[in-house]
Amino acid sequence: MSIVERLRAVAEERYHHRHPFNLRMHAGELDKEEIQRWILNRFHYQRHIPIKDALILAKLETPELRRMWIRRIQDHDGTGPDQGGLERWLRLGEAAGLDRDLLLSGEDVLPGVRLAVEGYVNFCRLRSPLEAVASSLTEMFAPNLMRTRIGAFEEHYSWLDAAGLEYFQSRVSQGERDSKEALDLVVRWTRDERDAELALASLAFKCDVLWSLLDAVDHAGSHVDHAGARPAERSAR
Repeated sequence: MSIVERLRAVAEERYHHRHPFNLRMHAGELDKEEIQRWILNRFHYQRHIPIKDALILAKLETPELRRMWIRRIQDHDGTGPDQGGLERWLRLGEAAGLDRDLLLSGEDVLPGVRLAVEGYVNFCRLRSPLEAVASSLTEMFAPNLMRTRIGAFEEHYSWLDAAGLEYFQSRVSQGERDSKEALDLVVRWTRDERDAELALASLAFKCDVLWSLLDAVDHAGSHVDHAGARPAERSAR
């Protein structure tokens, strides 16, 4: 089995498209508070994507590779005000009835989500270029997930302003491009079985990060209100 086939097998088995929360989301079984809690906590992950990509960028040794990778940061941060994926995610939150300042404050992010995101950022900071780039290969499955999500939101969550779906729409083409570039690098850098095992373990780790994030959001449902804070904390504000 080739390294590409082995990587795809890891993602097929462990990517969060199989997580019960995502399955419920796509079946239209989440209520508004659950959608809002997911958007708020997922934004904590989203806002760290350009940070982890900057850490990967610093590991790349050629101008060609750095020019390729820096585009990922621009995709999320934008090249000017009111642009980029983070801005589109904030608009998704507003379309779902969340206050932009609440999202930006990060004050209601669940501890499990913070831990998962911190673990991923530190992984990209400390590991080799091969491992850091391989961890991004969850993007191989992201475009299909985005297509499924767009259809689910249009069918089941009509209360959410359709303009808020722009983030998912933009990530279809970006994810296809990014995953191809990263996969090409991993194939090029994988010289022996040890490299292959490192790449596979890195992708598995990233799948675990995304799965853990959804675990935290899903399990919080019986303990927190819609924005992610425990009721006692919210009433005390």
